Amino acid sequence: MRVLMVGCAAGEGQLGACVREDESWVAGALHACLKICARQNRASLVVLKDFSARYRPTLETFSRNGYARVPSMPMTRLSLKHASFDDYLATLGYITRKSLRRKFRKTERAAKIDMEVITDITPYVEEIYPLYLQVHERSPMKFEHLSRDYFRSLSQQMPDRVRFFIWRSEGRTCHAEAEQRRIIAFSCCLVHDGKIYDECLGLDYNVALDLHLYFYTLRDVLTWAMEQGLDEYVSGPLNYDPKLHLGCELMPLDLYVMHTTAFLNPIFRRALKYLEPTRHDPVLRRFPNAHELLA
Repeated sequence: MRVLMVGCAAGEGQLGACVREDESWVAGALHACLKICARQNRASLVVLKDFSARYRPTLETFSRNGYARVPSMPMTRLSLKHASFDDYLATLGYITRKSLRRKFRKTERAAKIDMEVITDITPYVEEIYPLYLQVHERSPMKFEHLSRDYFRSLSQQMPDRVRFFIWRSEGRTCHAEAEQRRIIAFSCCLVHDGKIYDECLGLDYNVALDLHLYFYTLRDVLTWAMEQGLDEYVSGPLNYDPKLHLGCELMPLDLYVMHTTAFLNPIFRRALKYLEPTRHDPVLRRFPNAHELLA
């Protein structure tokens, strides 16, 4: 079915750059015009994509007038109010702490890895983009497919907020200097209002599993963020099992969905309860604040 999607193409939906007092007006204006716009463009569905749970009172005009609100795959957050990464580790369970330390020791024995933090990814985009694709293609559930220009544009338009973390390998068994310096991982993050948003990760799966790069890179990002005095780490949907053990909380996101054919909408609303994505992820129900997904 053709869909009119409303929100952010690569992230959380927002009601624009308006002050908080104007959000209700924006919501009312959208509700008044979206169905008309959908019919003009021959769209069968209108979907407000990934709006934070904080918008529920503001967007109630949708859920009370034809739209079904269902949970989307949530983001997660982690408090960074710790003196160091080791202090943060001390808050985790014994098994998780032991497992992480074992992984870090194994990685450090296997390779020498250097990290660099930059704001302009343009010189390296041809190196990091295949790593992004490797992670994207391995995911069983795919969202937006980002382009090379997306990463370049972040560097050009948001240099004050974007941070690219690049990890290069200097493996002890490598022969050529070029091989020693190759990029094996990168993370694209945004910094705003005391928070670091981990938007996407790229990994070289020739070495990523052996070197436990997911956990190794996360440690470096959290350590850097703590050193900058940031308060919270926010990451995107999916990969919930390690995030549960790392002490993350869910950040509920909502979808507001309506079929443009009025007589089909009651049936469609009931069907959505069984089609909504969080229903099929058993790990989500184990988070302490899982009840907030349906609140």
